[in-house]
Amino acid sequence: MDIPLLNWIWTPSWDHTDAETPRVVYFRKNFDLKAVPEAAELRISADTRYKLYVNGRLAEVGPSRGDREVWFVDTVDIAPLLTAGRNVLAVIVLRYPAEGKAGNHAMFRTETPGLYVEGSVFDGEKELSLSADASYRTATDRGITLYAENPGFAPLIIHEKVTADPAFAGWMEADYDDSAWAAAKPYTFWEMSSAVAPGNLTPRTIPFMARRKGHFAGLLENETPDFAALLTGEGCVRIPAHTRVSAVLNAGEEMTAYLHLALGGGRGAKITLLESEAYELDEVSPTSGAPIKKDRTDCVNGHLGGDIDEYIAAGYGTKERPEVYEPFWFRTFRFIKVSVETGDEEVFIFRMDFEETGYPLEVGTHVTTPDPEFEKIWEISERTLRRCMHETYEDCPFYEQLQYIMDTRSQILYTYAAAADDRLARKAIDDFARSQRSDGLMNCSYPNMNPNVIPGFSIYYILMVHDHMMYFGDKALVRRYLPTIDRVLGFFDRNLNEEGLVGTVGGMNLVSRFWSFIDWAVEWNPTTGMPPAGLKGPITLESLLYVYGLLKAAELADWVGRRDTAEEYRERAKKVQGAIRRYSMRPDGMIADGPGLDDASQHGQVFGVLTGTLSIEEGRRNLLKTFEGGYPACTVATSFYLFRALEMTGLYEYTEKRWDIWRNMLKMNCTTCVESEDYARSECHAWGALALWELPSAILGIRPTAPGYAEAEIRPHAEFLSEASGEAVTPRGKVFISWKKTEDGVRLETEVPEGLILTKHIE
Repeated sequence: MDIPLLNWIWTPSWDHTDAETPRVVYFRKNFDLKAVPEAAELRISADTRYKLYVNGRLAEVGPSRGDREVWFVDTVDIAPLLTAGRNVLAVIVLRYPAEGKAGNHAMFRTETPGLYVEGSVFDGEKELSLSADASYRTATDRGITLYAENPGFAPLIIHEKVTADPAFAGWMEADYDDSAWAAAKPYTFWEMSSAVAPGNLTPRTIPFMARRKGHFAGLLENETPDFAALLTGEGCVRIPAHTRVSAVLNAGEEMTAYLHLALGGGRGAKITLLESEAYELDEVSPTSGAPIKKDRTDCVNGHLGGDIDEYIAAGYGTKERPEVYEPFWFRTFRFIKVSVETGDEEVFIFRMDFEETGYPLEVGTHVTTPDPEFEKIWEISERTLRRCMHETYEDCPFYEQLQYIMDTRSQILYTYAAAADDRLARKAIDDFARSQRSDGLMNCSYPNMNPNVIPGFSIYYILMVHDHMMYFGDKALVRRYLPTIDRVLGFFDRNLNEEGLVGTVGGMNLVSRFWSFIDWAVEWNPTTGMPPAGLKGPITLESLLYVYGLLKAAELADWVGRRDTAEEYRERAKKVQGAIRRYSMRPDGMIADGPGLDDASQHGQVFGVLTGTLSIEEGRRNLLKTFEGGYPACTVATSFYLFRALEMTGLYEYTEKRWDIWRNMLKMNCTTCVESEDYARSECHAWGALALWELPSAILGIRPTAPGYAEAEIRPHAEFLSEASGEAVTPRGKVFISWKKTEDGVRLETEVPEGLILTKHIE
């Protein structure tokens, strides 16, 4: 029988040393066109990652992140980049080793590295095949080394040390002579199964990432005035032979972008690029061990920390055809320290700029208040969310770029409130479902080649699905993932102890089998974000999270008609609530962090309120006590939950003071929201983008009260503001709200889309 064409190719010179280290492989395909077509679609994928160029211009980057079950393929229209006459497709493939920790943790790979291309182009007379086959030419650039950013935990492995090879000068251009390159080796049917990754190609489910040209805004620590030329793109920097010089380029804000460096001459010159989020002090926090940061722009008292790309110039560049260095992966930075050390030749820097990239988030919500700082807090919050959205949600773009369940639940809510966009959320929901283990728990971060389990994070997945139900009302989605939720809850049910509480299921990070992270409370930093109660036995918060998951799962089950399951979940929740009150409640009514212990935290009272384990009166009393001091407090990570508990207990006015956390970020010249007040390792953590939900959903007061936003309420909080107005985008359309305090109370004006059932509350 005929063997079907696979359109998967690879280099024939691959050996075991190549397979054990990250490698960059080039592919080229020349073709001639008599006329430029209106459309020319290619399907393209790679194991592990591709960058597609057409006639030297970047067309697209992909594929989006999949795993062993799902491998994504992109459809790209290259017609806008074609020209009459000679054309060239040039593809860079970054291949990570099959071993999970030897490459980027979030990028799956298989035993068959390769490039997939399928498609053709009509030249006015006939169809020309552009599908991957032996007509593609290929070469491996072994002068590029990708290295681990840390000797231990290194989830990125994206930074480079490059010794440029003049043999590759101009290889992306149509007139490049590739006769010395090898013909690509096609895979056979027996080598590439369509049942598993990467042969089981699935169409991309999310939009391509946006890209926008950008320039640096200023200079710091500048050792030569010539570097100012890089800001305007006019002129160049000339650095004489046998010279060392450096300067810090300031992007003006946290950025995720592809870097572009264009050089002339300077054979052997070494250029290092230190990408950094902020200036930090030499001292470290005594509780978290993280570097202390104050003014993020203080170049006098601080220094830049970060990772380095190193490039050794080949020296072939001219102004007309410069030598170009573009690191494969996008970089996260606010500042870049450019250091140049020349050898026997002078070097010219013609360009140093970037192309911003990220998920194409279209924010449609805008809120105005009398407090000008809220506008600034919104600005840094929106930027934080954008920088933490690419092909997945990310905990942070600088250190990990991993999609964590707890972080993602918050980020999804902020996306709904700001943009009413669920495309990336749907992918996240599906990603995490595929990460589920046989015991019912999920990998707390996924896609991830490596195991990483935080038991409580699987509960936040249930909240994530519940949120989608309330905003978008997709019953098919809920039905699909309810079995996943059943298995999550089954894990906790099987791990109830004799007292009826969730037993010890985790512990400290790097010490226990699983990590019982709750929050980065200062008092919990020595135990890696776990309440110290976990050193002595079960953690009450894991029982509270289990109750929370049961109650939300019951609502999901009710909505799709699984009444018996819903009732079962509510009965389970009541039993665990009773056990919490019997064994984990102190004589003064405070929920303790562990059964029989005196330790208590604000977190226990917050989740006690959210689950109904505490009555409203009890919750109000307990929360007020936590504001008197002496209790571990919710940080940036759990502020959303604190705000909801304060709202439920009639204490929303206490949120005003909490915004000081974000006001302090402004004072410290942050342009994005930090990971935590004390553990401020990451400058950009989108669980801190709380304003994107709080301003439209609590201050303006619009939120869904029935699945699919079929019904909504407007219940503005006017406790500490005199007025607010704005427009909030919802899945049903934009809602316009304006309220103002008067002598007679609060005057509320609204305009809502037709068909939206609305309830208004004035408190």
